[in-house]
Amino acid sequence: MHTQTAHEAAPPGPHEHWFGPFGRGLHAASKVLAALGGLAFVALVAMSLVSIVGRKLVAMPVPGDMEVLMMVAAAASAAFFAFCHLEGGDVKVDFFTAHARPGIVHGLDALGSLLVGLFGALIAWRTGVGAAALREAGETSAILGWPVWVAQAAMVPGFVLMAAAGFYMCGLHLRAARISGEDRP
Repeated sequence: MHTQTAHEAAPPGPHEHWFGPFGRGLHAASKVLAALGGLAFVALVAMSLVSIVGRKLVAMPVPGDMEVLMMVAAAASAAFFAFCHLEGGDVKVDFFTAHARPGIVHGLDALGSLLVGLFGALIAWRTGVGAAALREAGETSAILGWPVWVAQAAMVPGFVLMAAAGFYMCGLHLRAARISGEDRP
């Protein structure tokens, strides 16, 4: 019977090939959300260019361009966190763990992923509560009169996926740490 080595158990770099069915679905959903976030930023750049050129050439900027920029950028930014975490794109300082056993590194990565999951869940919850409060208060943007709660609620799916990605990766790293520990003499 073949037992996995620590290297085979380790989710290196992009982790998609280590994912089970739930992980592949989570990865696909996070990829779609990240692509939508990217498209939103492209639209914001186009709108900003039109507004700047309009302001300079014909004294006609896009009305409420800064409101739109702030509202859309917030939701678009939240769209990238889950995909980044699932792809292993987080910033890690591995100076102290460069020569550590794989099991220790995976244990620390599991702890980091757990914190990402907890933080994502907390932020999703508080952002949702805040959006509900803004809806109840009927707050709108100053120039366009758009409901502010919609922009805040649009961030929630990104944070929910971030939480799911963190918890999922925590499980993968715990499994890799366990397998790494089994391979030790």
